[in-house]
Amino acid sequence: MANNSSNKSSSSSSSSSKSSSKRSNVWGLNKISMYTIVAVAFLYAVSMVLALAGVSLKVVAVLQALATAIMIVIVSILAWRYVKAKPMVWKVLYVICLLLVIAGVIVPLIK
Repeated sequence: MANNSSNKSSSSSSSSSKSSSKRSNVWGLNKISMYTIVAVAFLYAVSMVLALAGVSLKVVAVLQALATAIMIVIVSILAWRYVKAKPMVWKVLYVICLLLVIAGVIVPLIK
C-alpha cells in the first residue's frame, strides 16, 4: 500500500514538472513574439513617418526590409525547432524555403 502511494506521488510530480516546462516554453515564445511585434511596429512606424516626410524611398525600403528580416529570423528559429527532429526531406524543404524567403527580401533592395 505504501509503495502504491509513493508511485502516485512520483507520477504526479513528474506530470506537474512536464506541464510547468511546457508553460515556460510557451511563455518564452509568447514573450519573444511580443518583443518582436514591438520592434517591428517601431521600424514600420519610423519608415511610414520617413515616407510621409519625403525621405528617400531607399531608406524606407531598407527599414521595412529590416523589420521583415527580424520576423524571418524568429520564424526560422521556430521552424527549425519543428524540423530538426523530422526526416531529411523536411530539412531540405526548410533550407530551400528559407533561401527563397531571404532572396525575396534582398532582391527588391538591389533594384
